Amino acid sequence: MATPQVVSSRRVVVVLGFSDDGAGEIHPVCAARLARAAEIATEEDVVVLSGWARSPHSPAEAELMRRAWTGRAARLVVDPDARTTAENACNALDDIRAAGAGEVVVVTSSWHASRAAAAFRWHLRRSGVRVTVASPAEPGGARARVRELALWPLLPAQVFAARRRVKAK
Repeated sequence: MATPQVVSSRRVVVVLGFSDDGAGEIHPVCAARLARAAEIATEEDVVVLSGWARSPHSPAEAELMRRAWTGRAARLVVDPDARTTAENACNALDDIRAAGAGEVVVVTSSWHASRAAAAFRWHLRRSGVRVTVASPAEPGGARARVRELALWPLLPAQVFAARRRVKAK
């Protein structure tokens, strides 16, 4: 008889960055994601802020989120290296494991939620860690939805590349 897998009640909240210009200011889409994370995060959660700098002369999305963070957290982690959704997921793995998390809440826009959840589920497959998504109430334009459809076929290659990149570090 198989032993049931024990899953922790600890939670990691991962906030995915967003920027379309690298202007050095937090983008409204990113600010909405951050506000949603602040609403749901508790003092027991590990919160991971993830996103890179599109311009070498501006701070990373993760750093901009850290500066604007108003929520609670047991620990706040800043990941300024993730350039893709698959890298957001892959880079968060060590923090998820270190926390002994039983659940990961991915905070992203509703138009991005399916692909983001798929990337996290792929990296966490067979771990017993549950992946859920929380999204802010924000409009999702047709342009964002079309972009998401175009990016779905790239997800397997991005997951593979993210794993190779992390292993190479």
